[in-house]
Amino acid sequence: MLKYNSVVCKKMSPRKRLSKSTENLEKDKDQRNSSEEYLETLQNGQIDIKLLIAKKKQLAAEAEHLKPLFLKEVGSHFDDIVTSLIEKSASLDNGGSALTTFSILEEMKTNHRTNELFEVDHIRTIYHMFIAILIIFILSTLVVDYIDEGRLVLEFNLLSYAFGKLTIVIWTWWAMFLTTLSFPYFLFQCWANGYRKSSHPVISSVVYGLFFTFFQLGILGVGPTYIVLAYALPPASRFIIILEQIRLIMKAYSFVRENVPRVLHAAKEKSGTVPIPTVNQYLYFLFAPTLIYRDSYPRTPSIRWRYVAMQFAQVFGCLFYVYYIFERLCAPLFGNIKQEPFSARVLVLCVFNSILPGVLIFLLSFFAFLHCWLNAFAEMLRFGDRMFYKDWWNSTSYANYYRTWNVVVHDWLYYYAYKDFLWFFSKRFKAAAMLAVFTLSAVVHEYALAVCLSYFYPVLFVLFMFFGMAFNFIVNDSWKRPVWNIMMWASLFLGQGVLVCFYSQEWYARQHCPLKNPTFLDYVRPRSWTCRYVF
Repeated sequence: MLKYNSVVCKKMSPRKRLSKSTENLEKDKDQRNSSEEYLETLQNGQIDIKLLIAKKKQLAAEAEHLKPLFLKEVGSHFDDIVTSLIEKSASLDNGGSALTTFSILEEMKTNHRTNELFEVDHIRTIYHMFIAILIIFILSTLVVDYIDEGRLVLEFNLLSYAFGKLTIVIWTWWAMFLTTLSFPYFLFQCWANGYRKSSHPVISSVVYGLFFTFFQLGILGVGPTYIVLAYALPPASRFIIILEQIRLIMKAYSFVRENVPRVLHAAKEKSGTVPIPTVNQYLYFLFAPTLIYRDSYPRTPSIRWRYVAMQFAQVFGCLFYVYYIFERLCAPLFGNIKQEPFSARVLVLCVFNSILPGVLIFLLSFFAFLHCWLNAFAEMLRFGDRMFYKDWWNSTSYANYYRTWNVVVHDWLYYYAYKDFLWFFSKRFKAAAMLAVFTLSAVVHEYALAVCLSYFYPVLFVLFMFFGMAFNFIVNDSWKRPVWNIMMWASLFLGQGVLVCFYSQEWYARQHCPLKNPTFLDYVRPRSWTCRYVF
């Protein structure tokens, strides 16, 4: 091969060799030019990479700043989509499919927890403002007591009176809980096991249904109310028993309502097993912060006991907060009323002066119960679905406010009152179904207030049934402008002022103008309209 190349070179003419060398020189020059262009491009590329790195860092900082807002927005839309899908799944005719879909969607909802709301800086700032106001209330009380008495008066007479006779409250709660744990479960188990064997299943179902209704209204309904009235319990102790009474009634109904269709479906399909939940499942449901029964719920992996302690500490903090509101705002307001007849002037001044304490009590009640209390029990039970409320404060309509203020109670009313009403009558009567739900809710609220305050003064019923329902139909979800959010807050403020004013006036009137032998009409006739009293 080398010999052949040398021969070819020898045979090549000088002109060809010169041409070849010229081509080689041009090729080398082209390679050098290409190398210089490559180096220049590389150098420019390095400059671009540095700029890109700096730009990337800037974008990362901006993304970190926008991350909370993005997560909040995504979470809000995600919750709306999930809620819509749950409502659609619940409307399916096939109960088994609806239950499966509901369970899957509930697990999806656990990705967003409402307790993360207070990790946002802006919400934490509002939280800190309320703590600062509490500190001011405490300091104000201590300073005034020191000036008036010459010493620090560390007494909580109003608080100890409101929560008096706790022993009766405890054993009454135990009686309600044990009967709710045993009686509905025993009735359902007997009915479910004997339904297929019975020769008259319809008559058997009616008999068991009557027994369950008697338990709900007669034992769990009348029993605690009688104890509250017979032992003359103070207001806060009454609230504990009555609210627990309502909660257990709703839970027992949900347990029966969810499991009866499963037994009927199993009997129709001639299944070999009867779908009866275990006692442990029912017991867990009685303590779980939900009013909708399911055999299982999404669970968290562990319990954060420090978080539980913090939630209960905040509940007790809210109780003291409400105590100082009554001491520093309500008592001086109603204690300085002169001896004068009931008039429009007195009423108007009372309403506007009651707005501030009313709004504070309203917000503290929401935070103490719907956030702290329910999250504490959810954490102890490793209950995954923490959607106890939504962003009701952003509502531009009362329709949205009612759906988002208390999601736990709203779900019960929606599935067992509204949906069942439409199923029983017709889907065309949606307005009538909504009216029935409003009536039921208003009656239960007024019942609780009447029993706990020892008098019937249907102020809340009137506000709920007339103004609340009217706003629900008139100011609907189509009103999205911010001005309607302002109007909603203004009406809420005014409503809280009306409630605190009317109920407080009636309370003080009955305390200072007692009747020796009151009749039933005296309990329902407003005493504040005719009583002239001096504090």
